[in-house]
Amino acid sequence: MTDTPSERRARLLGLSYRQFIAVVALINLFVAAYLHLWKIGMAGTLACGEGHGCALAQMSSFGWFLGVDVALIGALGYALIFATAIIGSLPEREDARGPALALAALVYPAILFTLRLKYGEFIVLQTFCPWCAISAVSVTLLGVIVALELRRTRIVAARRS
Repeated sequence: MTDTPSERRARLLGLSYRQFIAVVALINLFVAAYLHLWKIGMAGTLACGEGHGCALAQMSSFGWFLGVDVALIGALGYALIFATAIIGSLPEREDARGPALALAALVYPAILFTLRLKYGEFIVLQTFCPWCAISAVSVTLLGVIVALELRRTRIVAARRS
């Protein structure tokens, strides 16, 4: 017995891969926005825990990329991932390959960007920021889910032809 495309989409907590990606991206959009607002002085104190690793990471040279706050880059990136996943979840697009490819084009460079940040945080600064860790785990999870979604859409396309 083979699953219908709708049954194959409902894989993670009853959500399609794209819906799950949207939820993870939205959570991380809020985290990144919080960090950016703190950095520009609009969020009060930074909730980080002991050791002040968050402030150290945020205010270091690794907290900036080409003169732009990395938290702002993260917020914008997660917003794009969220929007792409939501648009790709619309009934007329839910099996289309284009949104899956667009998600891959957003998520995989974000993983590389995260590796740069983790190198700076752990190796150079020798500190730990729990907010950065949340993002790193999330973007890695997104990479896995996007790979599964690319595979799913490839199978759907093959069955249609």
